[in-house]
Amino acid sequence: MSMFTSFDINASGLTAERYRMDIISENVANANTTRTKDGTPYVRKVVTFAEKDGQTPFSKVMNSQLDRYTGKGVKVSGVHEDTVTEMNMVYDPSHPDADENGYVTYPNVNIITEMTNLIDASRAYEANATAFGASKSMALKGLSLGNS
Repeated sequence: MSMFTSFDINASGLTAERYRMDIISENVANANTTRTKDGTPYVRKVVTFAEKDGQTPFSKVMNSQLDRYTGKGVKVSGVHEDTVTEMNMVYDPSHPDADENGYVTYPNVNIITEMTNLIDASRAYEANATAFGASKSMALKGLSLGNS
């Protein structure tokens, strides 16, 4: 594994977690959006991650080289709408988006869940930044030893 592989792995983690925080921010911003461009309420979005370079069977990796592996970081595999969590139905007959029974369909965004996910994503971002800093320090130390 080269010296720069750890930089690539940490950078991919930083990018993925930043994107996850962007999607969480979008969810929070649209927590009360009852009508989007297509006329339906906003639906919560969820980010999924996958190993870079796809999944390789263990035996193939094992046989290729014992000290190397194909996945070098993480990537965003997709952003999916949360169809599992139910939409929030609120009785408000005066709302312009109320149905014939007076109920308004609000997004399935729970602010507490989103804030918890935001804390999780920011901590993962911090961990990747710390690991990147540690890798950088090791590389600099190696270079300084080479000058001695």
